[in-house]
Amino acid sequence: MKPPSLTRYAWLSIAAAIGTMLLKSGAYLITGSVGLLSDALESLVNLAGALMALAMLSVAARPPDEDHAYGHSKAEYFSAGAEGALIVIAAVSIAIAAFDRLLNPQPIQQVGLGLAVSVVAALLNLAVAVVLMRAARTHRSATLQASSHHLMTDVWTTGGVLVGVGAVVLTGWLVLDPLVAIAVAVNIVWTGGRILRDSVAGLMDAALPAAEQQVLHELLKGYVAAEGIDYHALRTRRAGAHRFVSVHVLVPPGWSVQQGHDLLERIEADMRRALPPITVDTHLEPLGDPAAMRDETLHRDD
Repeated sequence: MKPPSLTRYAWLSIAAAIGTMLLKSGAYLITGSVGLLSDALESLVNLAGALMALAMLSVAARPPDEDHAYGHSKAEYFSAGAEGALIVIAAVSIAIAAFDRLLNPQPIQQVGLGLAVSVVAALLNLAVAVVLMRAARTHRSATLQASSHHLMTDVWTTGGVLVGVGAVVLTGWLVLDPLVAIAVAVNIVWTGGRILRDSVAGLMDAALPAAEQQVLHELLKGYVAAEGIDYHALRTRRAGAHRFVSVHVLVPPGWSVQQGHDLLERIEADMRRALPPITVDTHLEPLGDPAAMRDETLHRDD
């Protein structure tokens, strides 16, 4: 079955980024708040990330070919990594602007209208972030997950800025505006670092989450109890939305090739049903063979 196209979610993210960027830029021009300027810059990064997501989701959707026998799903990690890097760059830009305003405080104008515009932008980001997160969980997409986290960071960023601007209005302390902007920058760096870490883990063929590995172990243990077999060398990895699993299955030495083949077919089918989408590679070995046990290590010297 052909996997569903996820590019429509990238287009939704692009539309939201453009809309919120225009709204927040307007709020900055109305108020002159550097905190709101930092929020507008973050939306610009959202737009760049959404465009990158669109490109990489299109690549990831391509079917396997002669040069990419395992598909193109790892392209999603490039998108997530690029978005994480853009987030960090935006944080540096925000911090520079905030430090300048910290040294040269300026009054905030037309606070009520500016904050109202920012609230509308935050609600738009929140709605799109929820849609993207649900899609990311359904389709197990690293790109959509990164985009959703990025938008949620934007929502919390806007909330922090609103608090900062409100505090300036209540106290008259202009220094609170750039201080909140600096706090926003720190928060953005933390989120960008987390996204970068996750993208690197995917590119480094990190194993499936412990809960998913447990599903595979429980499935195999059922066959151990019912068929009198054993297994080892269970190895897993994930590439974008797709999972890859390999396992060695040890059967009684008296079994025929057909018996072993039929067993592996059942195991592979059960794994595909339990954790779709998944590619399963199985290797049949006889119980009690010392050579088979040496396969427990990732690499063999002989």
